[in-house]
Amino acid sequence: MNIRLRNKALYLGLPLLLALGGGGYLAWDHWSNRGYPAEVTQQADALHEYMLTFDSHISLPLDYASAGNEFDKDGAGQFDLVKLNRGRLSGAALNLFGWPEMWNGDNAPHKPTAAFVDEARHQQEVRYRIITGLVRDFPNQVAIAYSPDDFRRLHGEGKFVIFLSMLNAYPLGNDIDLLDTWAARGMRMFGFSYIGNNAWADSSRPMPFFNDTPNALGGLSAIGKQAVQRLNDLGVIIDVSQMSTPALEQVAQLSRAPLVASHSAPRALVDIPRNLSDRELQLIKDSGGVVQVVAFSQYLKPLTQGTRDKLNALRQRFDLPPLQDLAMALMPGDPIIAGWPEQRFGEYAGALYGILEDEPKATLQDFVAAIDYTVAKVGIDHVGISSDFNEGGGVQGWDNVGEVRNVTAELIARGYSEADIAKLWGGNFMRVWAQVQKAAQPVASLQSASSVVEAQP
Repeated sequence: MNIRLRNKALYLGLPLLLALGGGGYLAWDHWSNRGYPAEVTQQADALHEYMLTFDSHISLPLDYASAGNEFDKDGAGQFDLVKLNRGRLSGAALNLFGWPEMWNGDNAPHKPTAAFVDEARHQQEVRYRIITGLVRDFPNQVAIAYSPDDFRRLHGEGKFVIFLSMLNAYPLGNDIDLLDTWAARGMRMFGFSYIGNNAWADSSRPMPFFNDTPNALGGLSAIGKQAVQRLNDLGVIIDVSQMSTPALEQVAQLSRAPLVASHSAPRALVDIPRNLSDRELQLIKDSGGVVQVVAFSQYLKPLTQGTRDKLNALRQRFDLPPLQDLAMALMPGDPIIAGWPEQRFGEYAGALYGILEDEPKATLQDFVAAIDYTVAKVGIDHVGISSDFNEGGGVQGWDNVGEVRNVTAELIARGYSEADIAKLWGGNFMRVWAQVQKAAQPVASLQSASSVVEAQP
């Protein structure tokens, strides 16, 4: 067996390699190189033979691993084991995500109810069971890491390495002790915010349909401030993506450990609150942290005039004023929407997102230009890479985990050194993770990988 095939067998695990046969090997050789010169693709290939590569934000749908959406088949989704083999991604943060099921059921969408918290917690649990089920069902190919040393060891064994993250405090209600529970189950990064404010923090995207107002809490609530110290004590990374600016500033003041923005882009490129201002980039750098630039098309390039015209026509139909900024273009965020009936909101939101789906995607070059900008602002030691796959992420040239090496090729083509590419692809994140765990209180020691994964039915 030659060295290349031996490394591939190590990565996939022998059982899956035998199942894939020659087709799997051809998939490894014939990756989408986007027209890069042979020397660039060869260098990218060589780097991915040994370099640790980490994507800091991927979500799994609630029906993942079910019939038609299997992990070990090359399906229509953006994340599966066959594509991982093709792209040679070492590991990723898989997100234990929960959000109110406003779009489900009869007469949807619905205003939030008390039952929404229970449903959001159920979603977290379903995703946790899916992820731990992958470890159970594919023990030779997949494992969960609970520390940077775990991650490097498992990477060395040729396994795809899962890092457990959580986004959105909404499902936790007012129970801060659930942070301890989830840390004991393996959560190693926690993000306070998603669309809509919650009891812990203001969002960069308040949702009028939920009766949100901008900066309703003035940043963090009392429990949000307590959570910063609790997460520091637990050795869990604080993820500041999607927070309001005051909330992010307060986290930066309160945290004694470095911060991470797990999936954000620079506001200088697209001026929306969801993106990070230069000052926010600097606050993350000053904490010793890292900005994981996200490959989300609408955060990387402004909407085309054609799309804006369609959105303004839609707004006119719903008696809304013409667009004043891009924030109102990307979500149903006008304050007047708070008073709309549910059916009217659903009709408007559905039409808006339908228009946005037709907007031409940003390119790989747009994405790496955002990396260039962030590196220029905060330095190579404070920048990383994320996709936001399965939640709208992906650009032309990196639209699933099978195209990971295209990112590396583009970085090489732009003159990044191999050492700097390794920092962007996970080295910086691993450094921050180690620093966060070092800052933890001794009483909050983290469990080892062998003791956390729960038995599956």
